[in-house]
Amino acid sequence: MNNININHIRRIEGHTGFLASVINGDVKSAKMAMRGRGRLIEGVLIGRHYQDMPVIAERICGICSVAHNIASIKAVEDAMQIKVSEETGKLRKAMMCGHFINSHAMHLFFITLSDLLDIENDLKLAEEYSEETAMALKIREYGMEIIKTIGGRAIHPIANEVGGFKKVPSEEEIKNLIMQGEELLPMALKLSEFLKKIKMPDFSRPTEYICLEKKGEYLACDGDVVSNKGLHVHADNLKNKFHEFQRPKEILKRTEGDGKSSYMVGAIARINNQSDKLSMCARKYLESLNFKLPDYNPFHNILYQMVEIIHCIETSVKLMKELAHADMQNALTKEFVFQEGSVNVAVESPRGTLYYWVDVDGQGFIKNVNIITPTAQFLTHMEDDVAAFVSGTAEKDKKQMEKKMRAFIRAYDPCVNCAAH
Repeated sequence: MNNININHIRRIEGHTGFLASVINGDVKSAKMAMRGRGRLIEGVLIGRHYQDMPVIAERICGICSVAHNIASIKAVEDAMQIKVSEETGKLRKAMMCGHFINSHAMHLFFITLSDLLDIENDLKLAEEYSEETAMALKIREYGMEIIKTIGGRAIHPIANEVGGFKKVPSEEEIKNLIMQGEELLPMALKLSEFLKKIKMPDFSRPTEYICLEKKGEYLACDGDVVSNKGLHVHADNLKNKFHEFQRPKEILKRTEGDGKSSYMVGAIARINNQSDKLSMCARKYLESLNFKLPDYNPFHNILYQMVEIIHCIETSVKLMKELAHADMQNALTKEFVFQEGSVNVAVESPRGTLYYWVDVDGQGFIKNVNIITPTAQFLTHMEDDVAAFVSGTAEKDKKQMEKKMRAFIRAYDPCVNCAAH
């Protein structure tokens, strides 16, 4: 037996390693090795006032902060039966679009592309593909500009709160975002054509894909939980279908479906289940990829993130044009009455569906919190895929196997900080 111990996997959010046992080139066991300690954010939130919820929850991650901000706020609002304005909802959707653009652009170009092009040094990647690097950076900047304009800052937004926004963008700021988005779309389409030419590893393993479904919306911030295997439940009933568990000596919780099955979330799950709701240019690009759905190749998740970038640019421009003619004062926070309540909410984040279970008392204090992040959901599935992918190759050289493992894990886009919240 040959043991592989990768101490640190570079270019992913958080610090983690990977352990594998190999016999004659076949991986018999594979396991992520989380470094550090659990952060106990859920415990920190208990007893806090509802106003502290988004401020603390979004600190779970610097990359995923917008998703945690919106999910935590929505959880409190739903628990206390607070209704927000249409303008508030559109601002939050636009901010989430910026979140997807920023996160996906960083992952598909600056984290996984060097693996696909077999370039070891990221600086060399930027040197050899300077034009594409410049385009990717501009796309990221646009995503961050949306978050900053609406949320008050690009990381850990502060303007969004329970009941609305402390401050809303000016008409000039909204028009500027519209102009930037319209100028950026052709650039994103050009970058997407470049990515389409890159050969992806050939690997397929049938699985269950899970995401949110809401009429007329591709990236839902509420709705029902659905899968390609017939699952269709509201988030309130999800605990009857999925179960959290913790392995000995692990600092994070995992999630499994009925029958203790693993499943996948994220861009590849949404494309498989909800592609008919994509924007026009995004749908055309997806069709040009010529991938047959259902698609079980996790490496295609990278190209599906590009599909979502195009969708989010188009959607953000559409939302901004609607907001340019709206009364933005309606999005400002209004007074509301505290109510005791308990709720389960779900929102789509870049890496998959994010769940918040929250109990609030009549004075607005948090009684209980449970957070299930996308990485905690697909972690077991990723380990199984890594074992199958490496075992299915002819490579028996230990260094080559390690290289393939690192590349596969990065393609999944795990967020270790979220998983160890």
